[in-house]
Amino acid sequence: MPSSLSKRVEKLIPRVESLKVGTSLDPSADFGPLVTQAHLDKVKSYVDLGVKEGATLKVDGRNFKLQGYENGYYMGGCLFDNVTKDMRIYKEEIFGPVLSVVRAKDYSEGLALCNDHEYGNGVAIYTRDGDAARDFASKVQVGMVGINVPIPVPLAYYTFGGWKRSGFGDLNQHGPDAFRFYTKTKTVTSRWPSGIKDGAEFVIPTMR
Repeated sequence: MPSSLSKRVEKLIPRVESLKVGTSLDPSADFGPLVTQAHLDKVKSYVDLGVKEGATLKVDGRNFKLQGYENGYYMGGCLFDNVTKDMRIYKEEIFGPVLSVVRAKDYSEGLALCNDHEYGNGVAIYTRDGDAARDFASKVQVGMVGINVPIPVPLAYYTFGGWKRSGFGDLNQHGPDAFRFYTKTKTVTSRWPSGIKDGAEFVIPTMR
């Protein structure tokens, strides 16, 4: 008897297969080409690796060709099931149209998957339980958190960026942090004596 998660994965298959790949000028496309041939080869190599590592490739978009753009850097959507946390396709960021399903037996294990990972850019939870949502938002060690929001990238006036190895530099470059990032600060501390009557003092003033 298939589990409820397996049934949900099966529902994902036609959704991934029906994603429209098009040129960057096609407003109806779900996504466009990859940036270079080298990057296309790299993403395809990750799919090859996932198969070799033992994940179940439910949708394979490696051989996709866009009519009229056969030499373009196009690739169809890919869907992996039964991905485990020891696999490279889980541990490393692919930056391509590849979705991996990692199964967790309960909430605690799912939260641990997020917190144990070396990256911490964005994460989302879908729930009708307000207590679970608050607990997740409080405990998850990730920079951007979505609650019933698929891609938790805030608007420009909020900070954009992650934690752990997903961070770049000390500050993230949106919102108030952007001002601090691009500001060259100078701190001047001065103290003026009352005039020529008083001599120089070489200690920090203290309250009297």
